[in-house]
Amino acid sequence: MANTILTPREIRRYRRQIMLPGIGIAGQEKLKQAAVIVVGAGGLGSPVLQYLAAAGVGRIGIAEFDIVDEENLQRQVLYGSGDVGKLKAIIARERLEHLNSMVKIKILNLPVNEKNALKIFENYDVVVDATDNYRTRYVINDACVLLGKPMVHGSLYKYEAQVSVFNYNGGPTYRCYNPSLKGSGSKDPSADETGITGVLAGLAGTLMAGEVLKIITGTGEVLSGKVLLFNTYDCNFTVIKVNNMPANHIIRPLGDNN
Repeated sequence: MANTILTPREIRRYRRQIMLPGIGIAGQEKLKQAAVIVVGAGGLGSPVLQYLAAAGVGRIGIAEFDIVDEENLQRQVLYGSGDVGKLKAIIARERLEHLNSMVKIKILNLPVNEKNALKIFENYDVVVDATDNYRTRYVINDACVLLGKPMVHGSLYKYEAQVSVFNYNGGPTYRCYNPSLKGSGSKDPSADETGITGVLAGLAGTLMAGEVLKIITGTGEVLSGKVLLFNTYDCNFTVIKVNNMPANHIIRPLGDNN
């Protein structure tokens, strides 16, 4: 261990993780050197951010511009009653720095869109889609394809959730799974209209964090080319295959693909 970049404190803190086959000191060093950006710090982003910070991911970006709403506290577990009305990004950074002072947290108090996605994502190794709307999701996907970055995705609907990894080592993109919605009449499912359980968000976000750790450390089988669907109402888990379509790797300027 004399040649490791890990400090004695880090080795102590992450020892249980370092003990795992496939991670070891080398894997923990990869985590320390990694940079991950999470787009959205709500129901999905809350558990993702906490577990990435706890695992020792060296640099974490938070792209979130919303404020804490009391109606969302049952699933957005980074925040408490005293945070209502405050900016999520600022509170999230405070919580994560308290959780693990050895990681660096950068906040971007702005919406990710066609104009800034490429510039934001270029400095990160993995992009996490913890959003709740299709338009932003397609922007994230297209920017990741253009930059060659893996996109860890999660979404929620009532008792149902899905988790997958897109654009990983040339694998299927989000558009291979869910083509353009232009002319389809589809709209974003709203938790305000449909309801949602906090436990579902916690499970999905935790699984998403697990995919990020596998990507960084090279340990385990990444959910690339597959989508994990699960329903907490009847505890049903299903994995479906996603075909890789070369045409969906050809991206026009952001905003022109929908």
